[in-house]
Amino acid sequence: MSADALEKLSVLTNPCKLCPRTCLVKRKEGRLGYCGIGFEPSVSSAGPHFGEEPVLVGTGGSGTIFFAGCNLRCVFCQNYDISHFRHGETISIEQLAQIMLSLQRQGCININLVSPSHVAWQAASAIEIARKEGLNLPVVYNTGGYDSIETLKLLEDFVDIYMPDMKYADDAAAAKYSDAKDYPQINFAAVTEMHRQKGDLVIKNGIAVKGLLVRHLVLPNNLAGGKKIIDFLADEVSASTFINIMAQYKPCYQAAGHPELNQLPDCKYIDELRSYAVSRGLRGLVD
Repeated sequence: MSADALEKLSVLTNPCKLCPRTCLVKRKEGRLGYCGIGFEPSVSSAGPHFGEEPVLVGTGGSGTIFFAGCNLRCVFCQNYDISHFRHGETISIEQLAQIMLSLQRQGCININLVSPSHVAWQAASAIEIARKEGLNLPVVYNTGGYDSIETLKLLEDFVDIYMPDMKYADDAAAAKYSDAKDYPQINFAAVTEMHRQKGDLVIKNGIAVKGLLVRHLVLPNNLAGGKKIIDFLADEVSASTFINIMAQYKPCYQAAGHPELNQLPDCKYIDELRSYAVSRGLRGLVD
């Protein structure tokens, strides 16, 4: 199954329709689509990370691999140098596999792929190589949530934990702040597929090993539509969904150009949103 899935992912990469942008650029010929990344992946950094959710960190840290490029254009992006300016080193798939194995040797408790949507085939290929060479850690697919259902279905055998953002419940906000008017529709469908594959988050001895963990970053002035996202998860996905309602927003990148974003979220609203999630039955994590 994995070989067949890799072949199909390769086809989706050239011309590229790995993500909902469906740029259709020929990446093998060096063409660049919306994400700005060619046929080989570009990695900004890799190493043990202790700032993730506790269930992903343990004592050894989460083995994070930050990919350069992104299929979104969030005006408030905190990693804009990586995502928008694409600062990173282009490497081969074999080198990416060796990074994964190195993180395992360093004692990390998982392999955490950050912003992998535009390099899904490359990441899956590296996982396949690394597993043949002894990789046995859970793989976390840490995504902005703008993901193709077709691609996700082909990733089922390569991913253990899906950790998508759910950024917006409103088309207009998604268009204005992330250049993705269809984000809510795409995102809700993607999260549903992720849960179909892996189910609710499974935690053993305090460590996540499989399942879905949703992140929702609270924006100022309720621009993200948090309650609609919570209702969707409770009603359409699973009332036992793990959600991290994150209070870490601060104006970054181009947020200063949007007065409604150039401020911190209201603390009372964040607490209200967390309480609402609990009232709907969701399992909660606090950043």
